[in-house]
Amino acid sequence: MKIKLPQLKASLILPVIFPAAGLAATPSRTETSSPVMIVSATPVNHGLSELDTPAAVSVVYGEDMRRAQPQVNLSEGLAGVPGLQILNRQNYAQDLQLSIRGFGSRSTFGVRGIRIYVDGIPATMPDGQGQTSNIDIGSIDHVDVLRGPFSALYGNSSGGVINVVTKKGQQPDTLKVGSWYGSYGSWRNSLQASGSTGDGTHAGDVDYTASVSRFTTHGYRDHSGASKNLANARLGVRIDDDSTLTLLVNSTHIQADDPGGLTPEEWRSNPEQVASNVSLYNARKTVDQTQAGLHYERSFGDNDDLSVMTYAGIRETTQYQSIPYTAQTKSQKFGVIDLTRHYQGIDTRWTHRDTLFSLPVSATVGLDYETMSEQRKGYQNFSQSGSSYTDLGQKGALRRDETNLMWNLDPYFQTAWQLSDKWSLDAGVRLSTISFDSDDHYLANGDDSGDKRYHQWLPAASLKYAIDDSWNTYLSAGKGFETPTITELSNRPDGQSGLNLGLKPSTNKTIEWGTKKRIGYGLLNAAVFQTDTRNEIVSADNSNGRATYKNAGQTRRRGMELGFEQQFAGDWQLTTSWTVLDARYRSNACSGSDCTGNRIPGIARNMGYLGLEYAPYSGWYGGADIRYMSNIEANDENTVSAPSYTVSSLNTGYKWLVDNWTVDLSGRIDNLFNRKYVGSVIVNESNGRYYESAPGRNYGVGLNVSYAFR
Repeated sequence: MKIKLPQLKASLILPVIFPAAGLAATPSRTETSSPVMIVSATPVNHGLSELDTPAAVSVVYGEDMRRAQPQVNLSEGLAGVPGLQILNRQNYAQDLQLSIRGFGSRSTFGVRGIRIYVDGIPATMPDGQGQTSNIDIGSIDHVDVLRGPFSALYGNSSGGVINVVTKKGQQPDTLKVGSWYGSYGSWRNSLQASGSTGDGTHAGDVDYTASVSRFTTHGYRDHSGASKNLANARLGVRIDDDSTLTLLVNSTHIQADDPGGLTPEEWRSNPEQVASNVSLYNARKTVDQTQAGLHYERSFGDNDDLSVMTYAGIRETTQYQSIPYTAQTKSQKFGVIDLTRHYQGIDTRWTHRDTLFSLPVSATVGLDYETMSEQRKGYQNFSQSGSSYTDLGQKGALRRDETNLMWNLDPYFQTAWQLSDKWSLDAGVRLSTISFDSDDHYLANGDDSGDKRYHQWLPAASLKYAIDDSWNTYLSAGKGFETPTITELSNRPDGQSGLNLGLKPSTNKTIEWGTKKRIGYGLLNAAVFQTDTRNEIVSADNSNGRATYKNAGQTRRRGMELGFEQQFAGDWQLTTSWTVLDARYRSNACSGSDCTGNRIPGIARNMGYLGLEYAPYSGWYGGADIRYMSNIEANDENTVSAPSYTVSSLNTGYKWLVDNWTVDLSGRIDNLFNRKYVGSVIVNESNGRYYESAPGRNYGVGLNVSYAFR
């Protein structure tokens, strides 16, 4: 994570309230300027800094995420963010395992418990389930990571917020070609074009960035090959002196084998192997997603702004699981999932800045509407003729057919007051209404249609005190809310047919104290927090890729996050972080034993990161980092855990600047000392296959060539 000079510039433009298409980081305000609002619209010429924002926030820049990296997974560049546990499963059929302060750790695929946005378009559906597979790292300008109470203002699934902002095209027009080759037959090739017809301040100015890439790999483990095609484009137009319009288009196609998990004994014996059912049924997944968005922004004088973000997309998923036919013939289970999702939404908001009782104040009011319709079908993964079972791993008889509809309608309001030169207050509230309706078309086992609706007020507030221009402290509190996802509602823990409508939404209350101090060209930040949750949604059972969920009563998370970034001696950068998180059940979550007081599985108690880089603008560069992860419990009973580990990496490269050409040649070694460790765990896997293996020592080399049309 690079610190920009001469100031720590960082825009926390998080798009439920502020769709961030087209805005880059700008200089941070002084303590005496207009109030800082965490998630509100601000003028283009103002930005929010990590120092001034009264919340736990980290900003990672795209150029640092790309340096000597394959640019395939979001986990490559976010390991140093405090409070963020981001694990690569080495399984492209299931996405990354990502959690913030322990929220999201239960997910067996995709991302839950966290809101993700890319240029203002949610990568999280209305039910709270999201993915990172459509994020083009080669196009990222910066990533904002928000933790703590204020993430509640983003509605459902708000353990935290990850906001990805892609690059805005600038002069001169530039064409870039890249290629990367790594261990296990991994290739990534990319092409990117960017530029503009002006500086973006005059009517008719146009900026553009467009990229395509293809990634293929044989995979570290058996049966873990994958391919991904990704395209991303943004086109911005300055309509007049007061308004802009930005078009955003993204498309991805993924084909991936699913290696599944291993028992501790299988992992110790051979971490590259897979369970026999995985190969027998050829477990795999195909994903196709295309979406487009349109972002309109207009200023009405110096004190009022309007923002309208609208988008639509389609996501098609076909997944072949390794559930044996014996289990399917004795129950309502099925081995093939076929989903088609259409989603769309609009977020509209107005911001006004003024003075009240001689105090500078800003207020934002908005309305967010999202909807998703899903056609969900399930098939057997075999064919049956009498007592014979054939065509294992192929689509067989229909066993499920339903249409699901989920939507949310959320009005929100936020205000910021500059009470004095030292004191400021930020407060906001959101009323979240989420509706779910399912219409069953497969009536052979009865009509399993059903519906649910959830309502929740989500308040948050933060009081900040500026000790001096370089040091502040804050106290914040808020209420969070997380509904079950459609996937979590789709299967009952008792194995019976029908929806899991007994699953309740979880609610949590968080209080946090933090402090931030600028030291030279660096920033030191610290936060301590406590989160109490009721009806936490946890994994009840996980068998052969099928998960069911239940409510766990009460849980508590207590933690501390420390982060320090420093740029010194010109081009040297130091990044270090440490996270302590004690997450436990406060009531019994187990059926056969008492789990009260046990650690919540899937969450590391300690995480540490230390990175040192030499990164001049041209010439030789290089770096090293060390990551530590403590043991992670794999089940509610805390009888199995993935052992702790420490891994390190080295990278180096050389960048040539010759006339209009830039040539960047790099190489890296990951897991330098060939440590054998578990990359992630599958929580409560009923067959005991909890472990997803991480690779040993592996290598990569990359070449990027760009030409600027000056």
